[in-house]
Amino acid sequence: MKIHNIKYLLIAAFVLVFSACDPIVDEQQLTNSTDVAGVNLTVAHSTPGGNKITLKMDTPGVTGYWDYNLGKALTNEVTVVYPIPGKSTFTFIGTLGGEFFSKTIDVQIDKLDTRLDQDWYDLVSENTVAGKTWVFDGAAGTGAMFWFMSPPDNPDSAMSAWWNAGDCCPPLDVSGKMHFDLNGAANYNHYETAAAAAEKGSFVLDPTNKKLIIQNSKILGYEAGNTANEYNIITLTEDKLVLYVPRSLKDPGTGWTFVYKPQ
Repeated sequence: MKIHNIKYLLIAAFVLVFSACDPIVDEQQLTNSTDVAGVNLTVAHSTPGGNKITLKMDTPGVTGYWDYNLGKALTNEVTVVYPIPGKSTFTFIGTLGGEFFSKTIDVQIDKLDTRLDQDWYDLVSENTVAGKTWVFDGAAGTGAMFWFMSPPDNPDSAMSAWWNAGDCCPPLDVSGKMHFDLNGAANYNHYETAAAAAEKGSFVLDPTNKKLIIQNSKILGYEAGNTANEYNIITLTEDKLVLYVPRSLKDPGTGWTFVYKPQ
């Protein structure tokens, strides 16, 4: 009997010990500090209707980032020299505390009175509305280096040709062209041949990171491009554009280099 009593006491003691070790969970759920309507977005022009603008989200308790179409700013306030005249829509993406949201603000830009980064003018010309057309800087059978295999994953070696493919085996759109302009948007057109209809899209130019991104269309020489349609800018001047992909669709083990001139 004593043994049974001792056994029951030990079991009871273990239950008490483990019950005491159970954590006390204080479940706290995130709550919103406001609703979407309460998020205040503002824009300030450096000059009336000018293209240097400051986008700001100034509601306490809300955090997020700005998508200003040509890039993103991971902050509540950003100043941008915007290259496109007309009405543009900018988006703030953030959290109210308990849920994510997005909200937009429309901005009217009447004049480009603050000069853009020089890369914009080199790509689309000083007449940003009319824009600029680029073609390959060479032709097949001439020995020109305008579309060639290069070492992978190294923009510094973009001009080191492993194989001058354009000379013997040019791309399908070797006689085509591509056009960039800022007529109400960052417009991009690809033409398979000089007389072909345009495949319309848009583009993002990132002068800081030396990137050119083509959206909803394709680059001239697209067979050797990449899935992201994102290109390293090796050279961009008024009369020369050199792009590079670290890994090419034509041969994933290599890079590829594209050389263009204005039409």
